[in-house]
Amino acid sequence: MDILAPVDGSDCSFRALGFAIEMADRYDGSVDVVHFAETESASTDAVVDRAQRVLDAQDVDADPEVSTDLEPEFRPSDRVGEDILDLVERRGYDHVVMGNSGAGALERAILGSAAETVLNADRVPVTVVP
Repeated sequence: MDILAPVDGSDCSFRALGFAIEMADRYDGSVDVVHFAETESASTDAVVDRAQRVLDAQDVDADPEVSTDLEPEFRPSDRVGEDILDLVERRGYDHVVMGNSGAGALERAILGSAAETVLNADRVPVTVVP
């Protein structure tokens, strides 16, 4: 089982990464970690470094990557959701494990939800970790 674990720097995304690692271990699979951003910066480096520490602590042989293919939009998390789906299709992932911060209705209306976009697409099994 090939699992994609997108991380955004939030605690819930790192809880999801831990769950993805456990799932991959249980089902003899692999985990790829990706962080989506408009540009690489010190904050993207911090997210990738934290993800690498989590992977190293669990003896997972993987290198987190940063995808900067995002186009700025009004609802950036919808764009991230679509980019996750594009990556799933291109690389053939079997499952996506991602966090969801539980934003309120107003925040979702303004910002959207990457997890909601991936779930609603119904293209790949998804586990959402709060």
